[in-house]
Parts: sequence; C-alpha cells; structure tokens
Amino acid sequence: MIPKEIRNRRGERLDFTVHPGEAGVSTLVVIGHGVTGNKDRPLLMTLAEALAARGITALRLSFSGNGNSEGRFEESSVSKEVEDLGAVLDALPAWRIGYVGHSMGAAVGVLRAAMDPRLSFLVSLAGMAHTAAFAQREFGNVTPGAGLMWDKPECPLSQEFIDDMQRVGSVVDAASRVQVPWLFVHGSTDDVVPVQDSRDLFATAKEPKRMLELDGADHVFSDVHAPEMARSVVAWIKEQHLQVGT
Repeated sequence: MIPKEIRNRRGERLDFTVHPGEAGVSTLVVIGHGVTGNKDRPLLMTLAEALAARGITALRLSFSGNGNSEGRFEESSVSKEVEDLGAVLDALPAWRIGYVGHSMGAAVGVLRAAMDPRLSFLVSLAGMAHTAAFAQREFGNVTPGAGLMWDKPECPLSQEFIDDMQRVGSVVDAASRVQVPWLFVHGSTDDVVPVQDSRDLFATAKEPKRMLELDGADHVFSDVHAPEMARSVVAWIKEQHLQVGT
C-alpha cells in the first residue's frame, strides 16, 4: 500500500508519482533528482517507466522545495533531502525499497544508505561525491542571497545550501558504510559532475558493486543514452533477484 500523501518531518507535503509494477511483488524503487531538478526530469521518467514495464514499482520523488513539493527552494540542501528520503521510507513500511539517485540526489542516497538499513540496494546516476568541490566549481562566482543557480530565476542560490554543501564536504567516507548492492552509472562526457566522482565512490564501496561508464553520455543521459541507462539499471536490479518473491 502506498499512501496518497507523504510529508517530511517539517510537515511539508512531498510530491510524488507512482508507476505500479506487478501485483504481489513488494520491491519498490524510489527515484530522486539532482540540484534544481524535480521528479519529472526526462531521464527519471524513462527509468520509472522501464522499471514498471518489468514489473517493479517505481516512485518518482520531488524533494521539498522542488517541483510541486511544499517548502522553500532556498531551504533545499543535501541534509534536508536525506531527511525527506527518510520520511518516504517511513511511509512505506510494507515495501522492500531500493533507491536510485541522480547527481546530488545520489549523494543523498549514499548518506541515507550509510545509516538506514531499510534500503535494500542503491543506484547512483552521475553521482556526486564531492559536494563542497561541486558548489565551488559551479557556484563559486555567485553571491548567495543575491544570485541564481545556473541563471534559473526559480532557483536562487542560498547561503544555507552553500553551508550545507561545505559541511557535508564529501560522501566518500559514508560510502564505506554502505552495506547493500550498489550500481554506479556515469556518462563519459558529463561536464557537471566528473566521472571521477563515481570512480572515487566505487573505489570505497563494498562488494557487491558495479560501475558502468556510458560512452558519450552527458550529465542527464540525453537522447539515446536515457534508454540505455534505464536498460542497464533494470537489468542490474533483476540480476540481484531483489524483486522476485519478496
């Protein structure tokens, strides 16, 4: 059973869309987006549809302050989104849950999986490892409280976001505490989060783990690379036998 409404611990309603899988299969995959994104990013929709087509229920989530979820965008941060993901897990006690995170959403997944045994497997898509370095690289020349993320009017850069990215620093240490099967998928031409971020996490991660570098794919797996990414993720989940008979 999936509730009609999920709220985080601040009482903010989290917007989500469910893609039902086969009846009797209790594995569910929560899909989280990256910075300035939301649940309706094309690559996330492609993945959710591919999972449902293979019988696996998928739930696309917009973190608080993003998309149609309640909350202020200026309060969005890695740490708050880790809390949001915990609220989603709280709302789904009957399911065996895996998490797929894109970009900063992947860093959220690492931190949650490192401390929460309710996650059964983890997938990082173009996963961010070094949060402080990312913030400096992408927004170091933008004034918090005055400037915008990537010139998007709906995405003001806040000091809270910058402070949290610096406080987290890197999720590589947390990666060593992840105890579940883990898949990394990263494009070779990603110019937002370097593929080295995934390599650094992979080097620290415990077995079982797998790393796929998609030749020519960008940060959002544009064009033919989104279906390729989705096929790889679904096949890997099927290999884990995590959805069969559970």
